[in-house]
Amino acid sequence: MTNLRELFHDLIRFEIELWDAVDTRLKSEHDLPLTHFEPMWVIARQPGCRVYDIASELGITTGGTSKLVDRIEASGYCRRLPNPADRRSSLLELTPVGERILAAAGATFDDELQRWLGAALPERTLRQFAATLSRLRAAGRSLSLEDTA
Repeated sequence: MTNLRELFHDLIRFEIELWDAVDTRLKSEHDLPLTHFEPMWVIARQPGCRVYDIASELGITTGGTSKLVDRIEASGYCRRLPNPADRRSSLLELTPVGERILAAAGATFDDELQRWLGAALPERTLRQFAATLSRLRAAGRSLSLEDTA
């Protein structure tokens, strides 16, 4: 039987090591922390993006996300626009500078993922791993919904 504690520890330690490697490289090459790259990536992919959308996708609180967006905005990488559908919220978009840095940092991000994941495992294994993580996340969301019911 699989030792689930060992699996947990390996999974968490690997996530931390991977995060640190990507973060270090983004900061070194682009002066952009991974904590800024992730929300910027969401903004770029989602037209009409709101703070709530980033919070939902990244699994963090709306309050924390709002403060994070404040810092990204202060860096000049995004801006808030009035939301015509809801005056209580803003729409987010990347500035031209934000788009350029995200594109450059995106190439670095992809390269580091290739080093840590793509070079370590065959494509078939990566596809299976991605499917397994997807199933685990879906199961976790179901458990969370049960806990709140």
